[in-house]
Formats: sequence, structure tokens, C-alpha cells
Amino acid sequence: MKKIIHNSLIALVLIGFSFNSFALETKNSTIIPKTEAQIEARLSEIKNRVEVIRNIDRSNLISSQKKELRTELRVIKNEARGISNSGIYFSVTALLVIIIILIIL
Repeated sequence: MKKIIHNSLIALVLIGFSFNSFALETKNSTIIPKTEAQIEARLSEIKNRVEVIRNIDRSNLISSQKKELRTELRVIKNEARGISNSGIYFSVTALLVIIIILIIL
């Protein structure tokens, strides 16, 4: 009985790691640069764009323009999080194999 509980807890912890990979998927998904210089350049572009958006006088904008700025900031935030996040990612198949191995043992 203890072994079943132990295996199921380990499986739940491993499943928790898989949800990090879903955070990278966005509607306007872009290709993430591979080299360190490209990553730093893209992050600086993102920071500059965020500063420009924050310095815009929003009192003169109509509601649809404000909504566009908010959605652009959300996309930028998700992209920056995806670039700078270096977590552990497991595929669903790998998780199933790990769970099956734990059950067998």
C-alpha cells in the first residue's frame, strides 16, 4: 500500500513539471533565438518596446487602441518569460513511460 502511494505521489510531481511547457505556447508564437547574443538582443528589443508602450499618453487613445496595447504587452510578457525561462520539460509520452515503470517496480 505504501509503495502505491509513493509511486502515485512521484507521478503527480512529475506531471507538475510538464505544465511548464504549455506556458510557452501563445497565439502569436515566435521563433525563439538560439544563441546567447540573439537572446540578449531580443530581450533588449522587448524592454525597449515595453518602455515605449509605457511612455505613451493613453488619455488620447480610444478603447480599441488601449486594448491592442494591452494584448501586445501580454504577448511580449509571454515571449520574454519563454526566452528567459530555462525549466525542465517532459513530454507526455515520457511521463507515461515513467509512470508505467514506477507501477511495474
